[in-house]
Amino acid sequence: MDNKTAHGHEGFPDQPGVYIMKNDMNQIIYIGKAKSLKKRVKQYFQSSGLDIKTQVLVGQIDNIEYIITQTELEALILECNLIKKYRPRYNILLKDDKHFPYIRVTMEEDYPRLLLSRSIRKDGSKYFGPYRSSYHVKQTIDAISRLFMVRTCSKRIGSRGSDRACLNFHIGRCMAPCRGNVDREEYRAILRQICLFLSHRLGELISALEKEMEEAAAKLDFEKAARIRDQLSAIQSMAEKQKVITTGMEDQDVIAYARNQDSVCIQVFFIRGGKLLEREHYFLQGLEGVGSGQIMAEFVKRFYSATAFIPKEILLQCNVEDMAVIQEWLRHKKGGAVNIRVPQKGDKKRIVEMAAENAAELLYNLGEKMKKEREEAYTALEELFNALALEEFPFRIEAFDISNIQGVEQVGSMVVFEEARPKKSDYRRYKLKEGYGPDDYRSMREIVGRRFRKYAEDSLEILPQLILVDGGRGQVSSVEEELRRLGLNLTVCGMVKDDRHRTRGIIKDGKEISMEGFKNAYRLVASIQEEAHRFAINYHRSLRSSKQVRSVLDGIGGIGEKRRKALLKHFGDINIIKGAGVEELASVEGMNRAAAQQVYDYFRNR
Repeated sequence: MDNKTAHGHEGFPDQPGVYIMKNDMNQIIYIGKAKSLKKRVKQYFQSSGLDIKTQVLVGQIDNIEYIITQTELEALILECNLIKKYRPRYNILLKDDKHFPYIRVTMEEDYPRLLLSRSIRKDGSKYFGPYRSSYHVKQTIDAISRLFMVRTCSKRIGSRGSDRACLNFHIGRCMAPCRGNVDREEYRAILRQICLFLSHRLGELISALEKEMEEAAAKLDFEKAARIRDQLSAIQSMAEKQKVITTGMEDQDVIAYARNQDSVCIQVFFIRGGKLLEREHYFLQGLEGVGSGQIMAEFVKRFYSATAFIPKEILLQCNVEDMAVIQEWLRHKKGGAVNIRVPQKGDKKRIVEMAAENAAELLYNLGEKMKKEREEAYTALEELFNALALEEFPFRIEAFDISNIQGVEQVGSMVVFEEARPKKSDYRRYKLKEGYGPDDYRSMREIVGRRFRKYAEDSLEILPQLILVDGGRGQVSSVEEELRRLGLNLTVCGMVKDDRHRTRGIIKDGKEISMEGFKNAYRLVASIQEEAHRFAINYHRSLRSSKQVRSVLDGIGGIGEKRRKALLKHFGDINIIKGAGVEELASVEGMNRAAAQQVYDYFRNR
């Protein structure tokens, strides 16, 4: 592969590859692939039929880098990898700034576990997903743990398996491999069954369990046979609830969409053995003017570059750009046959229409929900505007809070609400200077000064229409004084609480304003105050916890910074380190037997 830079649209080769567009700050704003780099890039600068989003993109391009590949398939694979790594703002992504959750099965461990993961790594684990929410993942993991009795702890299990079992074993939630109740191969066979479950291959799983149950009964192991019987009953119950929607026994994914002005809802049906097992939906925004074929092509690439299982057949609502190349890429990724089809009639056409109808209903419900939330938000902001007699409508509100215990590990938080909704990407945490004790006024001045000093240095920084601080007249005066020093004239109010630590009113211009009669504004202010406090206290707790862990391990002879980090990375928890044996401790990278003995003796002597 060849990597070069070109300006404008000149100097590009007539070869396949990937082009990387950057703005004048050298930030990657778009990544694309092409059969011919020369022809594809030229289209951006000569075509008069560009959609709105692409027109805005072209206006921000400062330079374009390109990477030549041997084939268009190589270009597609490279494009997917680069987009996953850099997440450019003008590429269609499954979520604005977050990764969808997956279930990770840690097959690289002797006794694997099921974990929630936000990314896929080449670490020997198996990944299943993506799922639309972490709540869904946690529910699934909990159901599997109950059904198959696999471990959920992070304990490192040695070859002897002689540890004391935890509570999960005694309540029938774990087989306790830590005490040697199940050997490695038998346990891993159960995890392979779980992988069948997560792949929606229930028919294969039921057959495997029936065979295992018969073998256990033949060996007179009736306890094991009864346990498998219960598992079979639960799985068959799930299978019976699944809707049969095809007469064949195919594995299919069905992808359809609905759209309004700038939002798109994409619905994915997962059909396994002719039964609809699961469905997921994804919302994409900012796509006004973008063609349906491009949206579908980009979604298919983003979705299948992350998902673990690819079926033999994928049914789409419409044709996609570069369908032949995408199909070849999916076959390459799966290591077997994959067919992408846009059905025109029959049962398959009906299934696609069903998915599209589901997407339309979800999009309508989302629109109604967003409309209602927006109306409620503006009602609250209007009440706040009137109650405080503000000069500007408070579209952006920034709130500050301090957390400390007797002046130790003082921290500050800033939370941001835009249009009465949290904007978490703008949240900030501040670790405050030590040495002047629990002085809330000075602490508040410090964090506000650090926040708004940026504006004094860079006028592009966004300013709020309203600043809220946790506290009364003293805190408000301190912040106003700091803002005057920076040459800023912003409205500052204090949020005061009653004896039961509930929001009581607002301090403005040295007076307390009651929120009676402004119930929507009151709820908004109370939620902002609670969010600022939560964000500050969580940061404070994390610092205290980190400090406590460091102090315990740093008190052990022969354990320095590198070994401390290695131990924490390996075991994950200080309590597991306390209970580990000498051999386990010595097996950690960077440790030796003498250092392991020091750690072991330290905790035993304590």
